[in-house]
Amino acid sequence: MRIHLITPIVTEGVRTLEDVAALNSADLSITQSLIATGPVSIECEFDEAMSVPGIVAEAIAAERSGADAIIIDCMGDPGLKAAREVVSIPVLGPSETSMHLAAMLGHRYSVVTVLDSVVPMLENLAKIYGTSDKLASVRVINIPVLELETAPEKLTEELAKASLAAVENDGAHAIVLGCTGFLGCAEAIDAALQSRGYSLPVIDPIPATVCIAAGIVRAGLTHSKRTFAQPRSKDLKGYPSINI
Repeated sequence: MRIHLITPIVTEGVRTLEDVAALNSADLSITQSLIATGPVSIECEFDEAMSVPGIVAEAIAAERSGADAIIIDCMGDPGLKAAREVVSIPVLGPSETSMHLAAMLGHRYSVVTVLDSVVPMLENLAKIYGTSDKLASVRVINIPVLELETAPEKLTEELAKASLAAVENDGAHAIVLGCTGFLGCAEAIDAALQSRGYSLPVIDPIPATVCIAAGIVRAGLTHSKRTFAQPRSKDLKGYPSINI
């Protein structure tokens, strides 16, 4: 099985195959690509909108190259519905997947993310995905996406602080790491919460979504074409890489 990760930005090095190497197994491999045109990072609705054509093009290319499933590597789930329309293999968004997992594993959940500009996006997604009644809060650490790797200790410290506040002040029973750039931080956050006597799920979106995607493929399932119908053939000006 091959799962393809679409990182919907143009900045090289923010996501590499080395980052997700531990998720490979004897019967599962992960490939990854960036988009050719679009934003350097995604931190608001405008950034998301600018990334969608590139995501659609990469989704089409991934299916044609033999991928079994696609994951969009951003907690805004940009282009998720559009990508599902143009391919027949499963396409998963880490936000949708993580929110449903959190709602299943705990009474209420909180999302800890990067900046205030992302909060409305995540709150709106919780409504769309039907989990807003279980959303306790969205908390921010005020570190931009492209600065996440500059000070790893500060990152985990701020994530732990925000997660603890979500538990103690907002009533969260589960934590969702609200940026795929937080990959690998869940263990440290879990340890910090455990040290304060809190035993609860800390969901790292990319590993969780890879597991769900693999399960969907093994079950022989994909998204409904009654919901995500194939677009009718028509002229599309200015997007030579999108040919459906």
